[in-house]
Amino acid sequence: MSPVEKIEGEIAELCPTDLAAFRRWFAEFDATVWDRQMDADAINGKLDALAEKALEDHASGRSTKF
Repeated sequence: MSPVEKIEGEIAELCPTDLAAFRRWFAEFDATVWDRQMDADAINGKLDALAEKALEDHASGRSTKF
């Protein structure tokens, strides 16, 4: 059994209260991982091309306000 399968089995056995707590924890954990990846990508220049394209589009009038 893989570690993921083991975790899935454990999650499936949680009572509703513990499942809700796990969901809250995982949402926060997942958001933190995402933020770290975005920060790393920004620092490493992986988002530079997207930023440049957005600035070009805005400068040429291809952007709108929300």
